[in-house]
Amino acid sequence: MTNVEKTGNELKNVVIVRGGGDLASGTIHRLYRCGYRLLVLECDRPTAIRRMVSFCEAVYDGQSSVEGVLCRKVSTVQECEAVWSAGQIPLMVDTAGEILKKYRPKALVDAILAKRNLGTTRDMADLTIALGPGFVAGEDVDYVVETMRGHNLGRVISEGHAIPNTGVPGVIAGYGKERVIHAPAGGEIHCLSRIADIVEKDQVLAWIGDTPVRASLTGVLRGIIRDGFTVPKGMKIADIDPRKEQKKNCFTISDKARCIAGSVVEILLSEGVMPYEAPDRFSGTAAD
Repeated sequence: MTNVEKTGNELKNVVIVRGGGDLASGTIHRLYRCGYRLLVLECDRPTAIRRMVSFCEAVYDGQSSVEGVLCRKVSTVQECEAVWSAGQIPLMVDTAGEILKKYRPKALVDAILAKRNLGTTRDMADLTIALGPGFVAGEDVDYVVETMRGHNLGRVISEGHAIPNTGVPGVIAGYGKERVIHAPAGGEIHCLSRIADIVEKDQVLAWIGDTPVRASLTGVLRGIIRDGFTVPKGMKIADIDPRKEQKKNCFTISDKARCIAGSVVEILLSEGVMPYEAPDRFSGTAAD
């Protein structure tokens, strides 16, 4: 019997995750290591900033690796079988979630983090989970996971919604909004600095046309949008960590992402959605 078991329009033993950015990838990575069979759905032009820890980069490069776990781009559900058999994660470009009209997964996780619902409904899967604001647990989805840093980070919400988006990044080493850089102009970006570079305040990190993109503070360039991407004015395009010693963390999943991931696993297990197979993923990788 094929590993993709279909009963009617049901895609059994598969958890579908919408979104492959850095927070989504923390959840995807955790579920993979727990033994869940996954399929990631992404848009055709993802705009991840922390690209070194985002599976969505497979949209551009054909594959992406996060802490030793490999994700490969596929075009059809049928192609997933070979990727699963290789112990990897398939990713498909499906912005609107069209595949969910044909297949019903055991569970669906909306990890797009758009701060609003882009079309996920409770009838798309036996169990539906959403990360962050924009959803009402018990109405739009079955559960919502809090993504705001602070005392409630990772809280599982079965009724109601997450804390609304404030637009202010969490404070690290005394810096909040200063950590995030937004496009000072619209146009095609040409990056001069790379992720993990140590940058100085006011250093030119990139150019958008004739407009320089300057570092807002001194620290580690934790993330920056892909070179050559066309950005609108005001879009988030880079992230600086003021703690220079955190350079190595540019290549590892964040504490926030790991916390959220643990809550997703909690929901799946509490609702009886068990891993497809016993995990055998802890042997000898640097990420362990």
